[in-house]
Amino acid sequence: MDDSVSKDDFVYVDDLISGIRWDAKYATWDNFTGKPVDGYLANRVVGTRALCAALENAREQAASLGFGLLLWDAYRPQHAVDCFLRWAQQPEDGRTKSRHYPRIGRTEMFEKGYVAARSGHSRGSTVDLTLYHRTTGELVPMGGDHDLMDPVSHHGAQGITSVEAQNRKHLRSIMETCGFSAYEREWWHYTLDNEPYPDTYFNFPLT
Repeated sequence: MDDSVSKDDFVYVDDLISGIRWDAKYATWDNFTGKPVDGYLANRVVGTRALCAALENAREQAASLGFGLLLWDAYRPQHAVDCFLRWAQQPEDGRTKSRHYPRIGRTEMFEKGYVAARSGHSRGSTVDLTLYHRTTGELVPMGGDHDLMDPVSHHGAQGITSVEAQNRKHLRSIMETCGFSAYEREWWHYTLDNEPYPDTYFNFPLT
């Protein structure tokens, strides 16, 4: 991280929250672009200290219900968002379409609100996450994976089981109780209500 920007307010989430799990999708080949994304130079999750404090409360709430938290993304450099924009203009190769955007084209991701040219993630206090069972370590079924850009990912979606719907409600209740707001189109996406940088979009890389 760039110390001039992040020394005081941006931290590795796992440094502050004990027992948190993560799988930084955009640092890997397992994301909708099919390769590591610009700006993600390490498989770590970074966020503001305010985000971490709220996530610690969420971790405790989840643990009381037998769940743990697994993070997929938090702070996202603007450089990574620009990479998404360039990728969307490339010819379709079909490599990730069936898993991530089966019923729309690449540019429609932006039109339908699944990806933004300026992402709230770049402000440092938005997180993509899910639950796992503490007893087994297995991810809780949610009715669709991270970055499935489809109506089935919306809160209140049809086409998922009652168990999956209830699990989404568990996650939403935990997060809203701890000061986050849901994004109606993505069950995994939450933004801290009192985020410290509501108008600032950062661009330092994750290292």
